[in-house]
Amino acid sequence: MANIEYRTLGDSGLIVSTIGLGCNNFGRAGTATETQEGTDAVIGAAIDAGVTFFDTADIYGKERGLSETLMGVSLQGKRDRVVLATKFGMDMAGVNGPDWGVRGSRRYIRLAVESSLRRLRTDWIDLYQLHQPDPATPIEETLETLDDLIAEGKIRYIGHSNLAGWQIAEAEFTARLAGHPRFISAQNEYSLLVRGAEREVLPAVNAYGLGFLPFFPLYNGLFTGKFSRSGGPADSRIMMIRKHLLDDAPWDAIERYQAFCDERGVSMLEATFAWLLAQPGLTSVIAGATRPEQIVANAEAATAWTPTAEDVATISGFFPLDR
Repeated sequence: MANIEYRTLGDSGLIVSTIGLGCNNFGRAGTATETQEGTDAVIGAAIDAGVTFFDTADIYGKERGLSETLMGVSLQGKRDRVVLATKFGMDMAGVNGPDWGVRGSRRYIRLAVESSLRRLRTDWIDLYQLHQPDPATPIEETLETLDDLIAEGKIRYIGHSNLAGWQIAEAEFTARLAGHPRFISAQNEYSLLVRGAEREVLPAVNAYGLGFLPFFPLYNGLFTGKFSRSGGPADSRIMMIRKHLLDDAPWDAIERYQAFCDERGVSMLEATFAWLLAQPGLTSVIAGATRPEQIVANAEAATAWTPTAEDVATISGFFPLDR
């Protein structure tokens, strides 16, 4: 088992592993985790490695809800060993019934949570997250409904994803003034190449004591160290469906970063996890995996190297915010 560290998620009592498992690959067409067998293998390897934080969403999978369904089967007999997070609020194409584009409402949240609980085969969700803002529904209605679900024991904590800095502040003060439970986490895209969250999102997260959960932290796998100007693994997401990320990557900067890693005897994967976990407020790096060896490598990489403040600044300098 890797020597994984654990942190509290924001100003809460929820403890999660600093390496989480992003579950958007479960049920994704063309992957080893498209099947139940493949999903079982990755989830088993993650638990054995000490990973406790599993992050999915109701829309994940080649069919909406498939990731949750596969996970529900895999986690039978293991549910109490993991912190299970899922999301609601994106278009389920009628799976949860008609929503008329209003997915933060009391009516819709009730439908969505019951559907997720059934698919996940669980009585409770540890972290239930609003997947994206709903401009048609007042945030107080969303918070009030989530408050009721906490009181009923169906969810334990609440978080959000893809909110802007001002929306994070609005949700925080709405909860305070109305006496509702606060969101404890924010999930936004963040990586060495996508650092826009540093402008407003991370300052808001740190001001209000939320835990930050970056998605696409390895930039779709580009910072695993397996890619070069000429390409990478044929079965990777980049090579299969996002070749433009490889073609458009700043290879001069990436090669300087690789040289930096080589000088210190660490892999690019190890250095990237270390840089991420050194950012203020960042709680867990949720990276996807389609094979057991990938989640094991992620878990081991997370504690392989402790950078100095100078190292962190140097890595940041390779990929400036306004590049």
